[in-house]
Amino acid sequence: MTAMKRRSILKLSLAAPFLSLGATALRAEAPAMGASFARHRRFTLGQFEVTTLLAGTTPRENPQGIFGTNVSPEEFSEVSAANFLSTEVSQFFFTPVVVNTGAQLVLFDTGLNPAGITDALAGAGYSPDQVDIVVITHMHGDHIGGLSDGATPTFPNARYVTGQAEFDHWDMAGNEGFEGKVRPLAENMTFLDPDQDVVSGITSVAAYGHTPGHMGYHIESDGARLMLFADLANHPVWSLARPDWEVRFDMDKAMAAESRRRVLGMIAADRIPAVGYHMPFPALGFVEANGDGFRWVPEQGQFMG
Repeated sequence: MTAMKRRSILKLSLAAPFLSLGATALRAEAPAMGASFARHRRFTLGQFEVTTLLAGTTPRENPQGIFGTNVSPEEFSEVSAANFLSTEVSQFFFTPVVVNTGAQLVLFDTGLNPAGITDALAGAGYSPDQVDIVVITHMHGDHIGGLSDGATPTFPNARYVTGQAEFDHWDMAGNEGFEGKVRPLAENMTFLDPDQDVVSGITSVAAYGHTPGHMGYHIESDGARLMLFADLANHPVWSLARPDWEVRFDMDKAMAAESRRRVLGMIAADRIPAVGYHMPFPALGFVEANGDGFRWVPEQGQFMG
């Protein structure tokens, strides 16, 4: 058999399955799989390993009922349109963070409920009993909801750290979430003021206003730095970019605006990465000074190592 004949037979044999299927193959349809989304993002920071966790996400209607409550609907619509944002609905993200220092596994905030945080941890390869320290940035329900089911603590081996001013406020004011989730753990809590260490390399930063004792946390290892700013800014455009726009959930709106300018200004000036609890997942990026406000710059592969 000549080489030319062999090549012809080979071509026909490879094509045969497609010829026999004919038009049927062209009409084959794959079933819709539904939307999917990564649930964690892990990267190194010096000797530390940092993982952001998507503990929940949900749409909220009428975003101006939450953001920019002190500006006109016209201004809100103009800014939204310029940033490709709907004025009808906004997607909220809830992003706790795990920092593995090599000696301790430190969890910052716990999401809306135990199921959300334990599922997110499991997806990242952790179990609740591995968590050594739980840091609570402030005591709104979407940060303390995963502490327990109201009876059994979610993190059986952990101790808890939170701001002294934050705990004292809710200790006096009270609310259902605090009474059910926080107070039962108070005997196992350590209370911090600003500029104190959770562990070596993790330091509290005052960011009051959203709540009376709201704090962010500065993380540093081998000279690499990161700021967890929690709910200092709740949206990349309607809050971070416009620090004077009022947010419904900010308890002291003037103080919250001052904290945004101070802390975001530091992040921008030092050009350090940041994680915001409600920034679009994976909630990791940079802050740039921009006119009278700021610009959120999502990470673009800088943390692949």
